[in-house]
Amino acid sequence: MAQRDYYESLGLDRRASQDEIKRAFRRLAHRHHPDVNPDDPGAEARFKEIAEAYSVLNDPEKRAEYDLYGRVAPGQVPTGDVWDTFGGISDIFEAFFGGAAAPRGRQVRRGNDLRYDVEVTLEEVLTGVERRLEVERPRACDACGSTGSKSESAERACPTCRGAGQVRQQRATPFGRITTINTCPNCGGEGAVVSDPCPTCHGSGRKMVLDRLTVAIPAGLEEGGMIRLNGEGEAGERGAPAGDLYVVVHVKPHRLFVRHGRDLACEAPLSFATAALGGTLRVPTLEGEDEVHISPGTQTGESFTLLGRGLPDARTGVRGNQHITVRLVTPQRLTDRQRELLSEFAEEGGEEVEEHRSWFERIRDVIRGEEDE
Repeated sequence: MAQRDYYESLGLDRRASQDEIKRAFRRLAHRHHPDVNPDDPGAEARFKEIAEAYSVLNDPEKRAEYDLYGRVAPGQVPTGDVWDTFGGISDIFEAFFGGAAAPRGRQVRRGNDLRYDVEVTLEEVLTGVERRLEVERPRACDACGSTGSKSESAERACPTCRGAGQVRQQRATPFGRITTINTCPNCGGEGAVVSDPCPTCHGSGRKMVLDRLTVAIPAGLEEGGMIRLNGEGEAGERGAPAGDLYVVVHVKPHRLFVRHGRDLACEAPLSFATAALGGTLRVPTLEGEDEVHISPGTQTGESFTLLGRGLPDARTGVRGNQHITVRLVTPQRLTDRQRELLSEFAEEGGEEVEEHRSWFERIRDVIRGEEDE
């Protein structure tokens, strides 16, 4: 069965942030939950559609795959009930109420994912290209080994959560008052804070670093395609895993070609003589010039195809085609001999062609005609 448009299911634009995705899901899930709509037989189906869309778009890796290919692998799409969709009650609490259900033990805060936009030409889409990136982001502090403190035993119990790493909150929901247990905002769930912070990173275990990276952009990537660089995002706090870096590719408009998936389209000028008599027309491609055979009697607006001269598919490498639309060009300056030949051509075909005369000659003939009267 074809997958739905997940962005449309949540009423979102494709550029929506992760926070916007969460807010949209919470709003729609509350509205369409079967318990809120006991008399609506379609509520459960709508709720599952919303849950499926959220489970994909809320996961950066699944979202990147969906944005690139318009689908995710069959094993990545939830097929069970709503609990299976979110992987358990903790994810349900996170989606609905913004908190986790009773986390156990010290929590680690993974680093944030980052986005980097690059621009490529159509020629680079054809062959693939490498790009050098300059990325400034928090990385592990080497002065303290990402611990955040000058000494290994310089931690004390967090005064906010008293060492539990969790704080309790109560919220009013359509289902009644719900008590949630959230990660402590002061210690990040660790239950401890640093008493002698590292002077380099000021206790965070991270410092800003400007790094130079190289990313390989594969041939055939579409506008807005993303490449994931594992672990190249922000470093996690105090030794937690780093996030990922997503490189978003944009394709520059070309002065000659318009892209339609794997196919390319362009226009080419065609002379009257070649259109009438037939012949060979040299046309541009991304790899130089090629030839198109023009049949006698070709009309302006007709299209010709060069097989395999388009762009490659990002997954299979199979190239598309190039389509050339010809536009008849009327010469603006003719020699006397050319004018004579065209007049003969018109007479032979029974056309009446007005003799080429200057504006003054025409005025003179009008005046002479009036005098004769």
